[in-house]
Amino acid sequence: MRLLHIGDLGLAEFVGNDIPRYAILSHTWGADHEEVTFKDMIDGTGNAKAGYRKIQFCEKQAAKDGLQFFWVDTCCIDKSNNTELAEAINSMFRWYQDAARCYVYLSDVSTGSSIGDDEFVRRWKTAFKKSRWFTRGWTLQELIAPVSVEFFSVEGERLGDKKSLEQTLHELTGVATQALRGSPLSYFSTDERMSWAAKRRTKREEDVAYSLLGIFNIHMPLIYGEGRQKALSRLLKEIKDDNSINLPIAKGASFNSHAEEHNARCLRNTRVGLLGQITEWAKDRNDKPIFWLKGMAGTGKSTIARSVAQSFADQHQLAASFFFRKGEGERSNATRFFTTIATDLMARVPGLIPGIRRALNADPGIPERVLKDQFEMLILHPLSEMQLAPSQALTCIVVIDALDECEREEDIRVILQLLARTKDIKPMSLRILVTSRPELPIRLSFKQMSDGTYQDLVLHEVPKRTIEHDIRLFLEHELREIQEQRSLSRNWPKRDQIQALVELAVPLFIFAATACRYIADRRDNPTKRLEVLLQYQPATYVSQLDRTYLPILSQLFDDEDEDEANKQRRTSEFRDIVGSIVALESPLSISSLAHLFQISKEDIGCRLDSLHSVLSIPNSEDLPVRLLHLSFRDFLVDPQKEGKSPFWVDERETHKRLASKCLELLSSPEGLRQNKCELLNPGTLRTEIDERTIAICLPPELQYACRYWAHHLEQSKGRIYDGNSVHLFLQKYLLHWLEAMSLIGEAYKCIYIIKRLQALTESDMSTVSSFLHDAERFTLRFRSILEDAPLQVYSSALIFAPETTIIRKTFADHIPGWVNMISKVRDNWDACHSTLEGHSQRVNAVAFSPDGQLVASASHDRTVRLWETATGSCRSTLEGHSQGVSAVAFSPDGQLVASASEDNT
Repeated sequence: MRLLHIGDLGLAEFVGNDIPRYAILSHTWGADHEEVTFKDMIDGTGNAKAGYRKIQFCEKQAAKDGLQFFWVDTCCIDKSNNTELAEAINSMFRWYQDAARCYVYLSDVSTGSSIGDDEFVRRWKTAFKKSRWFTRGWTLQELIAPVSVEFFSVEGERLGDKKSLEQTLHELTGVATQALRGSPLSYFSTDERMSWAAKRRTKREEDVAYSLLGIFNIHMPLIYGEGRQKALSRLLKEIKDDNSINLPIAKGASFNSHAEEHNARCLRNTRVGLLGQITEWAKDRNDKPIFWLKGMAGTGKSTIARSVAQSFADQHQLAASFFFRKGEGERSNATRFFTTIATDLMARVPGLIPGIRRALNADPGIPERVLKDQFEMLILHPLSEMQLAPSQALTCIVVIDALDECEREEDIRVILQLLARTKDIKPMSLRILVTSRPELPIRLSFKQMSDGTYQDLVLHEVPKRTIEHDIRLFLEHELREIQEQRSLSRNWPKRDQIQALVELAVPLFIFAATACRYIADRRDNPTKRLEVLLQYQPATYVSQLDRTYLPILSQLFDDEDEDEANKQRRTSEFRDIVGSIVALESPLSISSLAHLFQISKEDIGCRLDSLHSVLSIPNSEDLPVRLLHLSFRDFLVDPQKEGKSPFWVDERETHKRLASKCLELLSSPEGLRQNKCELLNPGTLRTEIDERTIAICLPPELQYACRYWAHHLEQSKGRIYDGNSVHLFLQKYLLHWLEAMSLIGEAYKCIYIIKRLQALTESDMSTVSSFLHDAERFTLRFRSILEDAPLQVYSSALIFAPETTIIRKTFADHIPGWVNMISKVRDNWDACHSTLEGHSQRVNAVAFSPDGQLVASASHDRTVRLWETATGSCRSTLEGHSQGVSAVAFSPDGQLVASASEDNT
């Protein structure tokens, strides 16, 4: 970096940390022949140029401020040297940032001679707001980067600084006041920072992009002549690469995902008091950080959650959302909960990205760790590390809907325990809205929270008058739309009919929504359908869900002329098809259902054709069929309806049928086989395989069968015994299944699935039990190979499996013929069950938990790690010691771990 010395205006060059304190000039360039260049300074010429006045001004002002050096871009850079120019442009932001003073010389703003006169102030402020300086590309970083920015007129009169003119600067430039005050630019989104430069111009078109390098902390080569668009494209690619942290997420879980796009929001003038209460809670930073909205099935929790999320998103306050949904794959469990929340948070609060990147660099396996580690490393620590002044504190809203639809009660408890810890995060404030049914595990978890952590509201305890009002508005709105779309009489429906529907619905919004979908179905007359609904009076059924769904389902079998045999056949088909849909772990399309059940698409379509009011049935046969509301499932599988309702679905038998269909599909000619994706190289990594190839070779129904066949078997309470269909499937297809699970990125789940299958065997002494035990050892030993390269299950894992093991002998014919074994592998598994790798330095001590499920290891790398004995995976990494850890022990109940370190703690 070259600096001008005050007094003799000599150029002095400095490198590294030896750069003295200096002032820096910000200005707009005149014509090239008017500016003093580096060559002019070397030759001692340029005094007569118009630009020399700016140099004199900067020298004089820097001297007043007690500085000995200053920098001016026109003459401190040798622009004839392309290498030096590129280095200077890439360093420019840092040079302005490090300057002791930045002087903005406004050549088009004059103070005249009437200092102190009100008219003078008015004149220069008008000129100030119109100054060319605010339109130039390079001056954006010159405004933001320095701590001290002072503005001067062409006469050298001080007009103010960045602090005193803050509001004016914000209005003129659109730059956030927090950015003007020095908040790290990483806290502002790419779109927001781009908007600051949107109306600025540069002399050379490529500089539109190059002038933003410092704003985004990007370094890239300069290619003058490439044009504006290519330069911007390169910059945006660099920004994307710099910000890209690809955490695995639960697809469709965010409120604004395509899966949630057409789901209801609150109508205008409904839920007014409730929405207002939530808004006030979110605004009050001193209020309780968690708001629990609870209510029984059908009371409108999800509709409220979507409305709240939309409202805060419109105000740029929504930080993240997660809408649980039973039977929707990763939306129905906590596996991807915190990674999805963290991904949303990074988009809303870019300042989190550096902290999350550091965490992932230290431990790339965080997304597969226990929920506590995911929460701490991806959310709690990055939020806590953000440096914000109290005046810059952010409030961000997180919306979590239908927590009760998360599969495991243990995960629900852990999620709530961890969310309660956000209470003390400062200065970033998270406000978390949770909706759920008031199930016992959730009630107990909230009860265990400390005072001041949450407030709650019970939806079904909202005054009846309020609920009636909102349901009436909803029904009037929906029925009016039906009347207009179907060109019905303007008197339809009658007031007493609406009132009757309101009385049937209260307090369930799901009744009102389902009734309107049923009436609106274009395959029938709305007037007739409304009359059918009104035939069912509140006293007719004991269950409110009966009132909601029986009128609709009864229409399927109300043909009095139909013989009993045909009616029984259609009832059985209903239970098989619709019962299976509600029992699926993840929704499938009509096309996939047809392949899985070996039923024609036409037959499935016919059975579903009358169920548009309770199922989301897309026009395309390749899009998933979904439940519109979980209460429909509750209605069908209710054990109290066994033998009483023709629509009752035997959950256990349905799971049994699904398990059987999954195994049939996997064993079919279109099912599993070696090298399913026809890869050319057995060493091809999973990351090198095109996702489209996997999607074609493993269609959705086949992927579903791979993931969930064991789950359905387990839910059916089925047993595995020697020679049965499960045993035969494993003997023929185990390696193909492992390959397929690797292809779909879920090889890590295989160990857990195999252990669950072991629990279903009839006897520990059975042949199938021994097979599964050997499969567990095989999968555990070669886990990393299976996860990284699908075909290595044959050309590596199988080859190096001990010769006398069951898996090796069962699948010996799958060993590639081109493999020539030079040395003999061991005969059987050795005593080593698993090798635990992860510490960066020596391990000083280990301890087993009392139940034998965990191993704790203490290392000289200052950490304690907890390992699952069953899988060998690291469950948690405990940090905090400043020196090596020498001892570790579990408490008698296994709930706590104690560690002793060389740091005397």
